[in-house]
Amino acid sequence: MTNSNEYQVLLYYKYVPVEDPVEYASEHLQFCNNLELKGRILVAHEGINGTVSGTVEQTNKYMETMHNDPRFADMEFKIDPHDGHAFKKMHVRPRNELVSLRLEDDINPNQATGQYFEPKEFFEAMQDENTIVLDARNDYEYDLGHFRGAIRPDIEAFRELPEWVEQNKHLIEGKRILTYCTGGIRCEKFSGWLLKEGFEDVAQLHGGIVTYGKDPEVQGELWDGRCYVFDERISVPINKKDHVIVGEDYFDGRACERYVNCANPECNKQIICSEENEHKYMRGCSHECRTSPRNMYVKEHNLSEDAIQQRLKVIEDEKVKQEA
Repeated sequence: MTNSNEYQVLLYYKYVPVEDPVEYASEHLQFCNNLELKGRILVAHEGINGTVSGTVEQTNKYMETMHNDPRFADMEFKIDPHDGHAFKKMHVRPRNELVSLRLEDDINPNQATGQYFEPKEFFEAMQDENTIVLDARNDYEYDLGHFRGAIRPDIEAFRELPEWVEQNKHLIEGKRILTYCTGGIRCEKFSGWLLKEGFEDVAQLHGGIVTYGKDPEVQGELWDGRCYVFDERISVPINKKDHVIVGEDYFDGRACERYVNCANPECNKQIICSEENEHKYMRGCSHECRTSPRNMYVKEHNLSEDAIQQRLKVIEDEKVKQEA
């Protein structure tokens, strides 16, 4: 049995010029494999963005080596203890952007970005009546947890956020804008874009939600739900004072904080779902997904055609009763 203190998950990024992302990614993958790390790292001309897991010894060696590189000497690492690896494999991939906004005129966060607010400053600013809090994440991330009163942009991908702002300027014009994301990297660009678009009073949560949850004074206060993370943990707790569940089960609307992917790989939609409803609905977000010949739940549980039909009948009977 692995001691929970023996493993760590690192989350980090740095906007800094990388001359040859393809070559660096290849070399960095070999370095990570030699350390026996697992995770996902993106490298672009504009810098690096990664999250990796490994033993304390392995991850400490990784941080030490990165800090010995002048480009990453001051890079901040967010560290979470874990009971094992949070990833199945190690990937290091070159990309055009660290976070995909796909702007015609790209933003360099080293030249233009919103004011940094530390957790205590952010906590206090959220309570100012002339302030709006704008979530810079995707809708499914917001639905699992968010700052109390934060605006939920109706977006499925980060690149959709600028268009959403342009269509909803009436919600934020004339206000101080506070924006936040998981670790801070998306806000670096997004807050810079807001300034470029003429919004004058823009601030971002320095270090993101993860840092906010670790602050010894704020202790995650005014955060409701859990924080979605992009590894096998799926989510992490933030509010150490008064945890409130905001997630709702996709099928029955009950309070729930458990995310699963639709069992139909052609859909793969992320849904909040209890274990009970996962089995009841065969992890399918719709009738089409439940009856898909590729339904992975059916394969994992080796369900017979009779068993499938029995479950479908229960679902249909309940639907008829509700509509009656």
